[in-house]
Amino acid sequence: MRVSVETTSGLERKLTVGVPADEVDSAVDKKLAEASKNVRLPGFRPGKVPMSVMKQRFGPGVRQEVLGDVINQSFQEAVIGENLRPAGQPSIEAKSVESGKDVEYVATFEIYPTVSLNEVRDFEVTKLTCEIGESDVNDIIEVFQKQQGQLVDVDRAAEEGDTLTIDFEGFKDGEAFDGGAGTDTALELGSGRMIPGFEDGLVGASAGEERTLELTFPEDYHSEELKGAAVEFKVTVKAVKAMELAELNAELFASYGVEGDDVEAFRAEVQKNMERELKGAIDAHVKQQVMDAIIEAHPELEIPQSLIAQETDALRGQMFQQFGGGVSPDMDLKSILPDEMFSERAETRVRLGLLVSELVQDLGVRAEPNKVRELIEEIASTYQDPEEVINWYYEDNNQLMGIESRVLEDAVVEKLLEQAKVTEEATGYQDALQRTRAATQQ
Repeated sequence: MRVSVETTSGLERKLTVGVPADEVDSAVDKKLAEASKNVRLPGFRPGKVPMSVMKQRFGPGVRQEVLGDVINQSFQEAVIGENLRPAGQPSIEAKSVESGKDVEYVATFEIYPTVSLNEVRDFEVTKLTCEIGESDVNDIIEVFQKQQGQLVDVDRAAEEGDTLTIDFEGFKDGEAFDGGAGTDTALELGSGRMIPGFEDGLVGASAGEERTLELTFPEDYHSEELKGAAVEFKVTVKAVKAMELAELNAELFASYGVEGDDVEAFRAEVQKNMERELKGAIDAHVKQQVMDAIIEAHPELEIPQSLIAQETDALRGQMFQQFGGGVSPDMDLKSILPDEMFSERAETRVRLGLLVSELVQDLGVRAEPNKVRELIEEIASTYQDPEEVINWYYEDNNQLMGIESRVLEDAVVEKLLEQAKVTEEATGYQDALQRTRAATQQ
């Protein structure tokens, strides 16, 4: 086998491979001979079809199959022999595949970069601290009561938090504009669904009342025609509804996985879940700061574009599934969710993956079985049957590998935090959740 390697640019390599004709031809003959044992053709006894007939009837198809195997096998042997680590799938261009001639093809691909680690030390990390108070628990329970509650008509002026049923129409320069009207629209005051000033302008309105709202669209509004435009909305309030909270009883508790009608037991369970969520959010916030420090310490690392493309596709698929979309064969996801939405995040994830993988080796950390078990049990504790979830993770190798990767990342974070300047900042429960979510969604 002949192999030559050319560096075309950066991480891209062009591998030219030549496979002797006799190797390919002998592989074709061998496959045809094996197939002849089971081939049944009119005029021939089973297993007695002459090779000449086999070549005539099945030769071209078998050769195509063998060529695929030969190219795949020879490519693997070539990259191992040349000590190359392909990133992503190669692009194969056949140069010569004719029968009786040496097979030659060119494989173009990117390789993984050589990662040279820099020191990650003396960086600053803010760790949020928070005590969950009785009012925090009350607020969460009220959210549950709203979720299980119902809207009822009220005979009073609208207040923030009420839901109005409205008809509305918008005008710009005296002319109605597209998308500016609605009939029997349910609008919760304070939800922020409408442009600034719209919901505020309906506070104090009563059922049957008409109001005219003079407003201005934001400068960053998605419609070019309406950016910064002065408009007028004519609104008719048809109903004012307030939320009637569900009672704290066994039926509500059961909706959230708590049996019985003991209010204090329910509160204790709610607080335990809040504490678990808060700890996870704060840990994730710290981890994100460490990951940011790793990236900042390695600005020069070159990233294979093929890996970024793969990660972009993965993120696109995840988002599509989150919105409950099914993928049909003729659906062009890129036109719905273009690359630009994910490319920056995809590059960051690929960069982190390469750096963390190298740091795992450099720091000598490993996925300790007890740490893996702890994480699985922590995840399982949020389900109705924790033991079933634990068994599922240990029986599914892919899922278990995912947990082990998280444990390795956490071990890297723990090591690097020893070199960081960590300061604590006290904050409230909701503020802690909002800030940690904002940081981890960058």
